[in-house]
Amino acid sequence: MRVRKPKLRLAAVAALAALAVVAAGCTGSSTTTSSGKPVKGGTVTFGLVAGTTPNYIFPFRPLTYFSVYNAQYFEYLLYRPLYVFGGNNQSVTVNYSLSPADAPVYTNGGKTVTINLKGWKWSNGETMDAKDVVFWLHMMDADLSNWGGALPGGIPTNISSISTASANQVTLHLTKAYSSLWYTYNELSQITPMPMAWDVTTMGAAPGSGGCTTDSSADHWAKCKAVYNFLAGQAKDSSTYASSPIWSVVSGPFKLTSYNSSGADTFAVNPKYSGSPKPRISTLKYVPYTSQTTEYTGVSSGQADIGQIPPQDLPEKTGSPGVPSTNPLASAGYNLEPFYDFGFDYYVVNWGNATYGPVFKQLYFRQALEYLVDQSQMATTIYRGYGYPTTGAVPTLPANKWIPAVQHGDGPYPFSIPKAKSLLTSHGWSEVGGVMTCTDPAKCGSGVAKGVKLNLNIIYTSGVPAFTSEMAVYKSDAAKAGISLSVSPQSFNSIIGETVPSNHSWEIGMYGGWSYGLAPEPTGGQLFTTGAGANGGQYSDATMNKLIDETETSSSLSVFHDYATYAAQQVPFVYMPNTYEIMGVKNNLHDVVFSPLYWIFPEYWYFSK
Repeated sequence: MRVRKPKLRLAAVAALAALAVVAAGCTGSSTTTSSGKPVKGGTVTFGLVAGTTPNYIFPFRPLTYFSVYNAQYFEYLLYRPLYVFGGNNQSVTVNYSLSPADAPVYTNGGKTVTINLKGWKWSNGETMDAKDVVFWLHMMDADLSNWGGALPGGIPTNISSISTASANQVTLHLTKAYSSLWYTYNELSQITPMPMAWDVTTMGAAPGSGGCTTDSSADHWAKCKAVYNFLAGQAKDSSTYASSPIWSVVSGPFKLTSYNSSGADTFAVNPKYSGSPKPRISTLKYVPYTSQTTEYTGVSSGQADIGQIPPQDLPEKTGSPGVPSTNPLASAGYNLEPFYDFGFDYYVVNWGNATYGPVFKQLYFRQALEYLVDQSQMATTIYRGYGYPTTGAVPTLPANKWIPAVQHGDGPYPFSIPKAKSLLTSHGWSEVGGVMTCTDPAKCGSGVAKGVKLNLNIIYTSGVPAFTSEMAVYKSDAAKAGISLSVSPQSFNSIIGETVPSNHSWEIGMYGGWSYGLAPEPTGGQLFTTGAGANGGQYSDATMNKLIDETETSSSLSVFHDYATYAAQQVPFVYMPNTYEIMGVKNNLHDVVFSPLYWIFPEYWYFSK
């Protein structure tokens, strides 16, 4: 899922369990201990940088709203997905105890999946049951183009039929045998049960009267399309988020009591939450800031209980990952917590751009762009030791068994301006007025026009001083290889809305990176498969498609490493240094842990006297 990581965030289940153990070993100081007496209630204020605040409430979100800030930070507090991953810990494994369904049962050699719901209640008294799962799957069938996580050949197109033997049981009959690990982690993870109160086409209509739950392809999913249009229309009116009888029907531990487009959102406890644990705080409030700097000022002055410390305000980090030895917020009454990221950072190039798309399609050119990223320097100087190189599509922190050998160290394309320049000149480019120009189109590559100059524009996420510094370093190094870059800051929400396949005008977009929070087995299918919903740059490669397909049907680690090696070498996106964040947490607030999957679990948090 796309995420603006504000840059101090930076095949078997056993492999993922091992990952969690490694991560837990480097968490640094903790807020879990308390010398005071726990108290019930209280308001937790959580600082967010403007532009990363939630802006869409309907969990069936299109690509333009497909971010962790809308999912894990917002919707999942209100509407629990079928399966929860991780927890109030450093794990990335599925967490059945927090999920409204029991572990799926695979039979028929991996072609049949049976899901038993636990019978949770929605806040309006409805039971969350098989119908609510079918409702979501039918909407996927009807409106897959509006689902940002869509994957060609993925759910629901890999389901041949659905049956419900009882009210709480739904069985999916698949088109072929799949890896149970992949199907649970990357397919079932996309399902969020929806209440019958949402299966309507007008406000106040009888629950289920919209007919999507009982619809079929016989009418080309006409009923589901009408329901989707109604719900998506309601979601566009953010002024009603906290008052709408639609969005007030929740299954999660919290309910929304106020919403503001600036990000000043407030959540109260859902007293009818069926899951466990029950929240001990009474209110969660998001506090928006215009930048990391203003957020840090707000936190250091006690305006927020939780907030990020930007790299420039941290002591330089040396040694292994973790919190620094010196706490800059100690006198203000804060503990430090690390926020790791099970994801990677990159920028996207637009294969659909009329002028530069043919250039971006050339592997040698993407390799040259990667050689120009001085990741080690950026990690050390800009991120003061809290950064580390992104060497491919598999996260390298926390440590895990998914990492292929090619991603060790500095990866296949360590910083080298001479190598970048050599790749260009050997493929028909010559410097004209200091800018590389295609003078031999036969060598430049298919579709690259003679005379094209490498004057490229990068739009990048604003509000993060480290991003601005990163762009300055990259622009300077690229110029030394004859690539002229203009850099333009925009808000995160603006960039993810612009960098979509249908828009061919943008050239390069950098909003941060990708978190595997929605699909925790890091196959990259939602990113790199031809036509994938989150493949905004329209990257397409037949070999990549084949290797990704193989990870979906096999749990073999060697099969996965074949894919991961190719993803590192292909540079489908240009890899940028990743980071982990250091968060300040008020020292009377406890059990606050930041999941590498970006989920937050305020139901665990509590204050002490």
